Amino acid sequence: MSKYLLEIGTEELPYRFIPSAIEQLKAGFEGFLNSNKIDYDKVEVYATPRRLAVIVGGLSSKSPDEEKIVKGPIKKVAYDENGNLTKAGEGFLNKNGLKPQDVYIENDYIHAKIVIKGKSIVELLKENVPSIVMKLQGSHFMRWGYNDEKFSRPIRWIVSVLDREEVKIKIIDKESSIYSRGHRFAQQKVMIGHPDDYIETMRNACVIVDQNERKQIIVEKAQKEAEKLGATVRYSDDLLDEVTFITEYPVAAVCEFDPKYLQIPEEVTVTVMAVHQRYFALYKDGKLINKFITMTNYIGDEFDNIKAGNVRVIKARLDDAVFFFTEDTKKPLVDYVEDLKGVTFQKGMGSVYDKTQRIIELSKDIAKDLGETSPTIERTALLCKADLTTSLVFEFTELQGFIGADYAKVSKEDDRVALGIKEHYFPLNAESETAKSIEGQIVGIADKLDTICAVFADGKKPTGSSDPLGVRRAALGVMRTVFDAGLKINIKKYIDKAVKLLPVQKDCADEVNEFFVQRLIIMLSDKYRKNVLEACAGVKNPLCDLNDYLERVKIVSTLESEQMLECANRVIRILKEENSAPVDTKLFKEPAESMLYEAVTSVNENFKYGAYLEALEAINPVVAKFFEDVLVMDKDENVKKNRQSLLTLLKHKYEVLADFSKL
Repeated sequence: MSKYLLEIGTEELPYRFIPSAIEQLKAGFEGFLNSNKIDYDKVEVYATPRRLAVIVGGLSSKSPDEEKIVKGPIKKVAYDENGNLTKAGEGFLNKNGLKPQDVYIENDYIHAKIVIKGKSIVELLKENVPSIVMKLQGSHFMRWGYNDEKFSRPIRWIVSVLDREEVKIKIIDKESSIYSRGHRFAQQKVMIGHPDDYIETMRNACVIVDQNERKQIIVEKAQKEAEKLGATVRYSDDLLDEVTFITEYPVAAVCEFDPKYLQIPEEVTVTVMAVHQRYFALYKDGKLINKFITMTNYIGDEFDNIKAGNVRVIKARLDDAVFFFTEDTKKPLVDYVEDLKGVTFQKGMGSVYDKTQRIIELSKDIAKDLGETSPTIERTALLCKADLTTSLVFEFTELQGFIGADYAKVSKEDDRVALGIKEHYFPLNAESETAKSIEGQIVGIADKLDTICAVFADGKKPTGSSDPLGVRRAALGVMRTVFDAGLKINIKKYIDKAVKLLPVQKDCADEVNEFFVQRLIIMLSDKYRKNVLEACAGVKNPLCDLNDYLERVKIVSTLESEQMLECANRVIRILKEENSAPVDTKLFKEPAESMLYEAVTSVNENFKYGAYLEALEAINPVVAKFFEDVLVMDKDENVKKNRQSLLTLLKHKYEVLADFSKL
């Protein structure tokens, strides 16, 4: 079995493109190998800022021969009246390399079995590898030189090796060789003798090609430097991924800044370090210290210039932050609310000040329904967007909410208001925490509902390729908040109210409602079967009580009784039209009717759903007995309608849980 290596060397790739390129290359090679029926062990993809590499092990030497039945022209066209081949018949034979004795007649057409010879792996690689690379997709692809083709960054070299032999390929204007390049400050002509040698050979040239190994090195080196200082290092997954894909040979360096910058809000300092400079923050006893770690892509022992340059850059950024913080806090946070009138929320939907007033109205409604009367909720709603007009948020937009919370504290606002301002943006992504305070929960739900309804009212609902103002994330945030906090609220009611509060009166409440239900089913489909989710949504709008819906889904997911499903679906099939008239026991003609009536009325809808399902399962034998002994469509119209009323009563019992026709 053979092993193949492809390395595409480039100018520094955008770090956001690299993870996508890894997935695309893996899928591209697997698709090519599978479609050509080439045996292989696995496809491994490695990436650094300057290279994308693919190693495929366990390759067979060629694709298998394939037998195929080919169909030719109709018999009377392929042969003349004397049984001799016509020009058409001879053409079919010549095209497929056949002799007259190779063909046979089937269904009045000539056929033949041919063998398509397999291609060598070398030939297949030459034919397919360039197209796999050129099919990579990403933003801001570019041309260079006189080339018409685009790629993420200019290609500088290509390595293409099968075992110990080069497989010559060309991509855009570069031809392959067996020579790679090391780190920019190391060896620039690195021979790759065999794919098995690739990782270690590049390591010797100061390039860690395995991104997972490189990430682990970054973590270990950062922790080691932090331990020397008696500190701990903190970083987000996004920051770690970014640093992994902007370094080939990560080396940690500890830098120090003036302690005076610790006086500004911690979120500002950390954001400057992490988001703007890709530094790792350090903490002692849970508090930020005036030191940080930067990961250099450097070979050597002299770090003085590197440290000085990083400190100079962060000082300038922090000086800006100190200035903005000082200027912003010269007046209380509430004074910034009026300035929101000059900030457009969305064209046609008023200013952010108008949005704030809508948030206040929605928040009051939600608080009332939850029995919450604290004035801190309305105060949080009033101030939740005030920091958008501050200089610090204008400079560091990702800190909206966090800055508002800090400025609220400086302005002597209630601590619950400050926390609510920060948390009303939660969750920040699909995996992050939701709001813990009731202020953050209520105001956050109101804010997100207003945004979603405004987008739909403006006719800009999300599509497969666009998500205006992040409405999918907003809907997910609303539902996660309700689930995590166990809130018993009617989201549908607040959607209706949010739509009515908008300056553009467009009845899009049903669209928004449907959108929420779709997102809800998608969100829960990782844990529960889709048919169960749809069945439970089919009898009662899940937005009226999300937690009730989830409880029903959990219980119905445990249903294993085929008899109950059969009985429920039989009831649904018979009752094409329900009969809501009361059941008249005097019209019962069979004992099974009385038995069913007693069984149905004994099922207590006040039971918890687990016990309720058990009660429904317990009456299955009685339901089955009814269908054995009783003909619902009796000749007597009164008897028939009464039996339909009885089944309608039973159907309503089933519908407390789900629409069983969907299961």
